[in-house]
Amino acid sequence: MPYIDVMLVLLIIFMITAPLLQQGVDVDLPTAPSNPLDVDSPEPIVVSVDREGLMYLNIAAEPDASIDGVSLVDQIRAALASEPQRPVMVRGDANGPYQNVVATLVLLQQADVGSVGLVTEPEEQP
Repeated sequence: MPYIDVMLVLLIIFMITAPLLQQGVDVDLPTAPSNPLDVDSPEPIVVSVDREGLMYLNIAAEPDASIDGVSLVDQIRAALASEPQRPVMVRGDANGPYQNVVATLVLLQQADVGSVGLVTEPEEQP
């Protein structure tokens, strides 16, 4: 009998905390055919660029707060110094100016990032 009570409490806790675990910046991604990341690769560094050109970094102390270019370069350079094989991805808003993504790519080049992936939504199959 007590196991059922414990299970119900755990179920309620997980139901409440699961939506809170999802974090990130709301960006409308472009659609394109793409392949998923390799499961064995380390967690990627993701730079999100919203419609207004504000940048967000998933490894920052506050991933939901925008970050300036100098801090972005410093944090990515430090992360890649400790783990050089870590992939770097850019999530650009599909409805934002292309210049926002280009400016972010320039900053990543300044951070000595060798290769950058672009995050897209998979195309819907008819």
